[in-house]
Amino acid sequence: MKILKLNNKIYIGLVSLVFALFLTSCESELDKDPITEKTESQAFESPESYEQFLAKIYGGWAVNGQDSGDADIQGIDGNFSNYVRLLFTLQELSTDEAIIAWNDGTIHDIHNQVWTPSNEFIGAMYYRVYFQIGMVNQFLRETTDEKLNSRGVDADLQAEIQLFRAEARLMRAMSYWHGIDFFGNIPFVTEDDIVGNFFPEQKSRTEVFNFIEAELLAIESTLIGARQNVAGRADKAAAWMLLAKLYLNAEVYTGTARYNDAMTYTMKVINGGYSIHNNSDKSFSSYSQLFLADNGSNGAENETIFSILFDGINITGYGGTTYLTHASIGGDMDANDFGVSSGWGGIRTTKVFVEKFDDITGNTDSRALFFTEGQSLEIENPFTFTDGYAVAKYRNIVSTADKNNIGSDYVDGGSDKSGEFVDIDFPVFRLADAYLMYAELTLRGGGGDAATAVDYINMLRERAYGDTSGNISSGDLDLDFILAERSRELFWESHRRTDLIRFGQFSDQGVWPWKGGVMAGTTTERYRDLYPIPSADIIANPTLNQNNGY
Repeated sequence: MKILKLNNKIYIGLVSLVFALFLTSCESELDKDPITEKTESQAFESPESYEQFLAKIYGGWAVNGQDSGDADIQGIDGNFSNYVRLLFTLQELSTDEAIIAWNDGTIHDIHNQVWTPSNEFIGAMYYRVYFQIGMVNQFLRETTDEKLNSRGVDADLQAEIQLFRAEARLMRAMSYWHGIDFFGNIPFVTEDDIVGNFFPEQKSRTEVFNFIEAELLAIESTLIGARQNVAGRADKAAAWMLLAKLYLNAEVYTGTARYNDAMTYTMKVINGGYSIHNNSDKSFSSYSQLFLADNGSNGAENETIFSILFDGINITGYGGTTYLTHASIGGDMDANDFGVSSGWGGIRTTKVFVEKFDDITGNTDSRALFFTEGQSLEIENPFTFTDGYAVAKYRNIVSTADKNNIGSDYVDGGSDKSGEFVDIDFPVFRLADAYLMYAELTLRGGGGDAATAVDYINMLRERAYGDTSGNISSGDLDLDFILAERSRELFWESHRRTDLIRFGQFSDQGVWPWKGGVMAGTTTERYRDLYPIPSADIIANPTLNQNNGY
């Protein structure tokens, strides 16, 4: 199978075009200097440059910048600025599923839910979203029929570029979705906006929601069929899943529920040819295999609808799954068991998440991937890694490795034999999520059949339990169960905050250790269901209105 190559250096000369029009008004936080001296004509002088630019759009989720030591955005350490790492920070560290021991800047304000508009991690997510949007806008400007004809691009390549354009629009829709999910009413720019400095108009959450919906519907027919694209590139099913997610949360975003529409697109995903990965012939449980170094080839790819590719040779920053693997290791944990060279003693979980499992050993439910030796369940000091159970979900090891005899030379690990950088692809969307969405939508009146919903849930639980002992009946199926089951199945995959908000459990409901900045936890203000627009952008753009409460 052809695989989209994502290399830190692939886009030298291309990304400089983005800065001709950068998307937000904040001059102080973003590097707007051209990275190279290449002109537009030089950047697109080879036919391969169009696919390379597309690769950078995808790679913007995986790499921190143009080279391993660079960053696409400024105002924060480059490794913290990685898109996947920032998603984890805002989606997981703010919830019951994760807490961090480090004391970098204002990182603890995220879990404590006491952040302000000057929080650098919130700002970095905002600017990362807009950096991605800016790259897509520039790519669309440079691939119009007029531009392609003026460069003498042949008909076959022009036809291929139309697919590239559709994929780029899908990736822009994904970032705009993160924008409205995190920040609500946001600045809005497309390829039709002027090139140069201007104040982008702030659009309402509903207006941007409508744009995302229209974009996805418009490109659906152009995208390649489900499971037909090369690894690392999106297809129709990715668009269907994003539409389903958008509609599932429509009541939060717009005030109007769209559960029937969410069910329509959830069913398209379910019928898209994917299957729940369940292979008990390998050393690791079927669930664990979803998060190992070979999860792009061990069968997990049959469940994955869209993933961000990582490999230890070309993706050498300390973000993404490299971060999720190293930062999860500390205390008495042996980094060799995770196929990496070291543990960073950073992220672990709270007892509220641990207590969602009746048996935390993993012997009953294989999703209970905890390390407890030398760890305390209670978190008395959030800066101490051994306070709180560790999570052993991401491992830079292949499925067939002897999990009881991992060598220090990482022969059973990833491509980087130093054990520094990992090969674990990050699953953005999985079929398991679609099954859980079907069950939730059935309960919320979006259509569907209760018996089918139970069947879907039991497929996931049979994989987790290895038999039918964990199966549920229709009497067990309610929204509280769904929220807990989503946590058990999807933890640390950057869904939790959005789920808690949809279920009304994120801010003024729901309590977990150190929420609100106190050990026992407390509720917080309802306005924290939205993050603030960074104060630097509010200052720079007088047309922007800050979210209420900030």
